[in-house]
Amino acid sequence: MTVRPILIAGDPRLTTPAVPVTDFTDELVSFVSDLFDTNTAANGAGLAANQVGDPRAVFVYDLIASGVRRRGHVINPVLETSEVPETMPDPDDDLEGCLSVPGEWFPTGRAHWAKVTGVDMAGDPVTVEATGYLARCLQHETDHLAGRLYLQRLIGRNQRAARKMIKDRQWNQPGNSWLPGSNTRPSAQV
Repeated sequence: MTVRPILIAGDPRLTTPAVPVTDFTDELVSFVSDLFDTNTAANGAGLAANQVGDPRAVFVYDLIASGVRRRGHVINPVLETSEVPETMPDPDDDLEGCLSVPGEWFPTGRAHWAKVTGVDMAGDPVTVEATGYLARCLQHETDHLAGRLYLQRLIGRNQRAARKMIKDRQWNQPGNSWLPGSNTRPSAQV
């Protein structure tokens, strides 16, 4: 089991679009395993490669949606969604967090339905279609691979609160990370 450090908002690798995977080797299989191990150790729903400093277009997900465990990975994902609401997200039903913004949750508008197509570790086609929580996760992880944190989707007072939190925690500088399973996870307290 290899748990990798997770980059924190402010690191430029989180805002750099991922590069397509072209080499489907044993190293890729090992890397996807590391992503699952890191996600599990962090109690995450999903994890994209750039969150651990790797530029490849890969993400994993492992969550419970509607009482069913959904676990998988997608390489070179392409996202399709229903319409994204433009209204203020519900502060109770639309909360979203991120392992690269540890300890913070903000209401985030997302499409109710999403479909991701891509390939698996062997290069075979993969399609994941979902509503609700898994749809949110698919959108969140593909956003990561496009070089976008969920904080960039915030609007109004939530956007202002996120900017203040980033500044207060000095997460506007590169090089910050935390290691799941250790005491290095940044505190949720300012």
